[in-house]
Amino acid sequence: MPELPEVLIIGGGPVGLFMATLLLQDGVRVRVLEQRSAPDPHSRAIGIHPPALDVLQQVGVAEDLVAEGVRIRRGIAVDGGRQLAEMNFDGVSATFPFVLALPQCRTEAALERRVRELDPGALLRRVRLTGLHDDGARVTVTGASPAGQVRYSAALVIAADGVRSAVRALQGTAVKAKDYSDSYLMGDFADATCLGTDAALFLAPAGIVESFPLPGGLRRWVVRLDRTDAQRTAAQPNRDQVRWLVERIRERTGTYVDGGSNSMLSSFGVRSRLARRMVTGRTVLIGDAAHEISPIGGQGMNLGWLDGVALAPLVLAAVRGADVEAELQRFERTRMAAAVRATRQAEINMALGRPLGRTLLGIRNHAIARAAAVPAVNAFVARRFTMQ
Repeated sequence: MPELPEVLIIGGGPVGLFMATLLLQDGVRVRVLEQRSAPDPHSRAIGIHPPALDVLQQVGVAEDLVAEGVRIRRGIAVDGGRQLAEMNFDGVSATFPFVLALPQCRTEAALERRVRELDPGALLRRVRLTGLHDDGARVTVTGASPAGQVRYSAALVIAADGVRSAVRALQGTAVKAKDYSDSYLMGDFADATCLGTDAALFLAPAGIVESFPLPGGLRRWVVRLDRTDAQRTAAQPNRDQVRWLVERIRERTGTYVDGGSNSMLSSFGVRSRLARRMVTGRTVLIGDAAHEISPIGGQGMNLGWLDGVALAPLVLAAVRGADVEAELQRFERTRMAAAVRATRQAEINMALGRPLGRTLLGIRNHAIARAAAVPAVNAFVARRFTMQ
């Protein structure tokens, strides 16, 4: 009979796969249960920050990701065709002085390859969680699969199953929820700009337009919508949404984008969800299952990886028989504090992108330009932006 897993990880996205890799490297027997048959090829997350690259290096995938992605070493703020400010990332990290742009599906694929190198049978797809029971010594989960009902048991369960976490729902763990009025439409297009590998924020009166380079000669454009635009575009077919997005990019930035080159289109609102608890008995929530952060600023996936690297040594000690209850409580306090900081940073980022009248916009943009001209302030903002 095969040995029972020591740890069950629910969710085979980038955070769950990273957690599995960390534990497998240390000889922990792991099973990852994922309900999807394959990764979503149209995932929205693209930004990997320097602290996350440091921990991804620990599992042997950072080098491949950096080779595949685009290194964003500079961000610029633009108003009416004039560059207001520049934020340079050269000083934010000794090892990775950039933000890496790479679609989440490709990051996920690299992590899955690493998991399968360590244990070809660790990842089990098409398993949907239906039950969870903690008897104080082990946790038993049940699930539905194409072969029928399945049952697994382990000393610990780590839930990395996303914003609609089945584990969190089965536990009845409450969340502190906040919904924002902000909404956005984004799309990926062939890059015909002269921005190179720079990220650009266009601070227009009607709302911000963000632009990020992607591998393969693509560029992502993110446009803030007002309430009327959000309602109108939601009812439109994709081709009309693409046309609307291209027109708004031209109006607010002066940049022509070829709508025919569109390869991804997505609209999204903004909200935050903070679980009241990350640790319940022998189950731990990490990543979006514990804290959903606004996508503005691209912190969510990175925050989940940092959860994982903080949790891994506690899991290793627990499966070897140590009492880690106090350490898990400290882990929960520390990681939830990090999530609160990330939420506040996302709120600042959103506030900077909201529509303003020309007079107020001029005052705000002048203040941004003055602050960015002070080296100490610029360096501080660059470090905060890159989650240092």
